[in-house]
Amino acid sequence: MSYKVAVVGATGNVGHEMLNILDERKFPVSDVIALASERSAGKEVSFGDQDLKVQDLAKFDFKGVDIVFSSPGAKVSAEYSPKAAAAGAVVIDNTSHFRMDPDVPLVVPEVNPQDIAGHTKKGIIANPNCSTIQMLVALKPLHDAAKIKRVVVSTYQSVSGAGKPAMDELFDQSRKFFVHDGVENDVFPKQIAFNAIPQIDVFMDDGRTKEEWKMDVETKKILDPSIEVCANCVRLPVFIGHAEMVNIECEKPLSAKGAKTLLRDAPGVSVIDLESEMEFITPAEIAGEDDVFISRVREDTTAQNALNFWCVSDNLRKGAALNTIQIAEELTKNYMKAAA
Repeated sequence: MSYKVAVVGATGNVGHEMLNILDERKFPVSDVIALASERSAGKEVSFGDQDLKVQDLAKFDFKGVDIVFSSPGAKVSAEYSPKAAAAGAVVIDNTSHFRMDPDVPLVVPEVNPQDIAGHTKKGIIANPNCSTIQMLVALKPLHDAAKIKRVVVSTYQSVSGAGKPAMDELFDQSRKFFVHDGVENDVFPKQIAFNAIPQIDVFMDDGRTKEEWKMDVETKKILDPSIEVCANCVRLPVFIGHAEMVNIECEKPLSAKGAKTLLRDAPGVSVIDLESEMEFITPAEIAGEDDVFISRVREDTTAQNALNFWCVSDNLRKGAALNTIQIAEELTKNYMKAAA
């Protein structure tokens, strides 16, 4: 039993990771089609030991495709994901466009896999924001045990979350800095090399950035609409890996020791103790890893039933491509039939 799949945005950072993870996890495919813009058509991308020739998305007919993994940018996805769904495919969309559509499930498989059943409404399943995904993987077992009322999270996000041009800009600025050449910024609003930028996405009318808004509304849609979220999102000169310092307030008491026990037993989570050889985890240590890593779990004595923890994950994998493939695995296991 196997599936004909298409990867939209195959030449991008996330597209490359999707192809890698499809191969790594031995997802049952009969055919894999790489799609991108006209300017990328004819290029080759790797899928295991195969080289796939990239096809022009604008000219592609989705008829006969079972699953589409889409990560081309929100505007492109807004046009082509509905077309793919209308042709009979189930689209798992990694862009922001469909996330808050009430008829499109927004899924983290470790948190709300049951919502995948709602894909029949529009034929689309949305992949959440990278910073939301890793936080909710950690919050789920704690919420089930003690019911989280409020979250205050400060993120420290890598440039790969803004795509390959952002990674190139960090590299170029760092190189020029050391040779005392002029540093120019194009992708980011200010210099990113050796700096920290408290803006991810555009500013909204209430003073939040859209990234901060996403963490709030996506948490409500995926985990619990009663949870209040205060997010502060910062871009750092790190190539891969998002980090978050998370503070939670719960309805019920939950000790740091109890929280660590719950997190150790949770799917997709690794806990690093201060007493261990590693002590705590950093983005530089988790590139290429699938888990969400938790360290520095401690009680917050300034509020009732409150805890703090440090959370790190590879944003290109669990924050994007891996979560997308895990949705497909759950989809094919429980909600759709494969071709013979």
